Formats: sequence, C-alpha cells, structure tokens
Amino acid sequence: MDQLNTIERRAALALALVFSTRMLGLFMLLPVFALYGTELIGYSPLWIGLAIGAYGLTQAILQIPFGWLSDRIGRHKVMLLGLALFALGSVVAALAESVYLVTFGRILQGAGAIAGAVLALAADLTRDEQRPKVMAIIGASIGLSFALALVAGPLIAKWAGLSGVFWFTAVLACCAMLIVAFLVPKSVNKAPAAETLAIPATLLSMLKHRQLLQLDIGVLMLHLMLTAMFVALPVLLSQYQLAADQHWQVYLPVLLASFMLMVPMMIIAMRKQQEKGYFLVAICLLIIAMLLAFLATDLWWLVAALFLFFTGFNFLEASLPAMVSRVAPAGQRGSAMGIYSSSQFFGAFAGGVIGGVVAGQFGYAMVFAVLAAIGLLWLLIAQTMLVPARAQRVSLAVQLHSEHDASLLASQLAALGGVQEVTILLTEQRCYLKVSPQQFDLAQARSLVGTTQP
Repeated sequence: MDQLNTIERRAALALALVFSTRMLGLFMLLPVFALYGTELIGYSPLWIGLAIGAYGLTQAILQIPFGWLSDRIGRHKVMLLGLALFALGSVVAALAESVYLVTFGRILQGAGAIAGAVLALAADLTRDEQRPKVMAIIGASIGLSFALALVAGPLIAKWAGLSGVFWFTAVLACCAMLIVAFLVPKSVNKAPAAETLAIPATLLSMLKHRQLLQLDIGVLMLHLMLTAMFVALPVLLSQYQLAADQHWQVYLPVLLASFMLMVPMMIIAMRKQQEKGYFLVAICLLIIAMLLAFLATDLWWLVAALFLFFTGFNFLEASLPAMVSRVAPAGQRGSAMGIYSSSQFFGAFAGGVIGGVVAGQFGYAMVFAVLAAIGLLWLLIAQTMLVPARAQRVSLAVQLHSEHDASLLASQLAALGGVQEVTILLTEQRCYLKVSPQQFDLAQARSLVGTTQP
C-alpha cells in the first residue's frame, strides 16, 4: 500500500468493499439453504441445488455484456444498476414462500453481474505498475468474504431464518450502492480496453486457445465442486448431531488451518518453479477430500475432508486467474478473463444442478463420489497443462495509420531483448507487449515507438 497514491488507495479499499459485500451476500446462502430450504413450498434436493446455483447462470451470461455496457455508459452507472438488481433479487427471495420464487430471486441476484465493471474501474484508476496490487487487494477481499459468509450465514439463519439471510443481503447491497455513490472515485482516465474488458472479435480465438481452455475448464470444475458440495454438506453435518447454528465452528477453524497450509504451498511452488506440480497436488487434495467425505463414518472424517478440500481450493482459486493472466496473448487479457469469469459462474450453476440431481436420486453422500470422479477427470485434463514463463505486460500508445506501419513496428519491437509477444491494435492506437522484466528495456521500446511514426 505504501507505493499507492491517494486515489489508488481509495479505489482499492472502496472497490474491495463493494466486491466483498456483494459476494458475502451470495456466499451466505451456501451453508444454510440445504437445511432451511426444507420449509419452503416445493422443496426437493433438485430445487435446492437449482436455487443455490441459479445466480451463477445469469452471472455467466451477463458478465461480459455488463463489462461492455460499462465501457459505453460508465462504470458507476453499471455498478449501481447491478447492485440494484442484486438488492431486488434479495427482496424477492426474502418474501418468497416457495423454492421456485427463491430460485427466481437468486436469478435476479446473479443478473447484477458487476465484476467486469468493478475490475475495469480499478484498472482505470490505477497506474500500470500499481495495478496488480489493487487487483490483489480486491481478490483478497473475496476470500475474506467467503470465510465470513460461512460464519455469518448459519448465525443469521438461526436468529432470523432463511428470509433474514436474504434481508441482510439486501441491506448489504444498499450499503454497496452508497459506497459506489459516495466513496468510489470517479474515473478520469480509461485503462486500455483490450487488457481490461472482453473484445467481441477476440472471444472465439480465446475459446480455441488450448491452454486458456484448460484453465477455463479448471475453474468451471472447481466451482462446480464447491457449489455441489454445499448441497450435501450442511445436511451431513446435521446428521452428526451438529446444530445448524454450530456449523460455523467447523467451517472457520478448517478455513484458517487450510489457509495456513496453502500459503507455504504457494511460496514453495513459485520459488522452486514447481507450479504445475503443486497445481496437480492441489487437484489431488480435492479428489482425496471428496473420497473421505463419501466414506466418512463420523464428524472428524468430514472435518478432515473439509480441511483437505479448502487447502486445495484456496491454492487453485489463487493460482488459476494468475495463470490465465500469464497465458493470455498480449492485448487480449480482458477477453481471456471475461471467458474465465463466465466459466467460473457457469460452474457454480452446474454444481447446483448436479448436486441437486445426485442428492435427490442417490442420496447426499453420493454427491461426494460424483465430485471425486469429476476431480479425477480434471486431473487428467491438467496433466498436459503448460505453465508459461513469468512475464510483465506493457502497454504503449502509438500513432499508426496502416497495417504496413503496424507490421513494421511490431517486427522492430519483437527484436528487442526480453520481448516475448507483440500485439498492435490499430483501432485503439495502442501496442501491447509481454516481456521478461529482467531483459526488457522500457526506455528503448518507448524510443522506438516514438520514432516510428507514419
């Protein structure tokens, strides 16, 4: 934080608050709905799964369009619109007496797909060299909101019931709207669009990119497993004589312990350049955790399974977006991250459906067996994954009038030491570079760009 200027600090903290309050409202349903949803008209394991995962479907569909819209009408307007939809969905779910109306409320909650707009505004308000810090602060706030949700959800549900959880999320949404209106700085500059938002022309090429596709499938499976697990987990904890309002006593210690193990894993993986090996180990932890949960005969087996699961989950949740950012071609990170984010939310929807179907047909324990098989499939897919060399991204403004001039400049930049990849977008009048920081001379590149005018 020391090197961030006043605007960057304010943006980091305010946007982290917006992101975390919204995610807190979404996450709080996970540990309680399978238990308290039994009181709703039309209850069934399938509808429980649909209600838990429904927000992911609209998030997946609207994530990229909302990002584009923010580029046209403004980040603040889109964020306020999304939060209003989230608040409306929370009120609908709070007033619902049937599982069908709760599911509709969850769909409305998910329609407030503001992640792209939030991250784009964070990019607008920060300098290139400080942007990773701000993104890391926002990312960390999501992890904290998840941990808090697993504690707060059961306590609020015990005190005010399922409707109380939704009323609380509506209040959180209103608080987030106030933060956007009064605390989030107004953007004066715009970061390069291709690095922050999805570009329609590049989406198809991102879907054909093998390495990116592997990572997109990975995050889909990761969030599928998380959501499906919570269709069954609260019920199994209750079967071991643990009251609903005591579930947080399992979740909180397990999350803290798993985080303490995950951090050394991350450090060792990076320092010893064994990221792929630890990545595969983390997937193995998910598989072992699901098998332990399937075979559990007492509460401690289930606690051990949760510890292993969240250790692997936290490692992968931190590693996957970093890898996507590194793999994405220069000038196409926005599109790569847009598809990645949509895959993540679609995984949440699919997990709710699969968890509900399996629990309804074969019982809650069988959900974990199915998830172990999905984890094994992911492990096989990840075997061929390539971990790219670490690179820094550089964006430079250019003044070019033709493809010929762009091609000439690209060739000259590619010949510079440390340059791994060059992309020039004439429509943006901007050049994007992926470079090795130790070998790259920024002054030399700027001089070349400045002297190569049409």
